[in-house]
Amino acid sequence: MLGTGSDAGPGFVGLGIGIALAVIHIVGIQVTGVAVNPARSFGPAVLVGGQALAQLWLFFVAPAIGAVLCALLYRFKILKVG
Repeated sequence: MLGTGSDAGPGFVGLGIGIALAVIHIVGIQVTGVAVNPARSFGPAVLVGGQALAQLWLFFVAPAIGAVLCALLYRFKILKVG
C-alpha cells in the first residue's frame, strides 16, 4: 500500500500521487478537458463566463468535501496515518 505511514517505503508517496493524477487526467480530459488546479481554472472561467463560471464552484467545494471526509475517517480510526 502506498502511503505516508511508518510502514511505507521511502520515496513511494510521490508515485502514488503521480499515478492518481495521471488517472484523473486520462479520464477527465475526455469529459471536460480537465484542470485539477482551481487557480488554473479560476482565471479562464472568470474571463469566459457562462457555463465555465457556473461550474467553477466544484473546484472549491469538492476538495473541501474530501478533506472533511478524510478527517472523519481518521477521527473514527477507519483511516490510519502514521
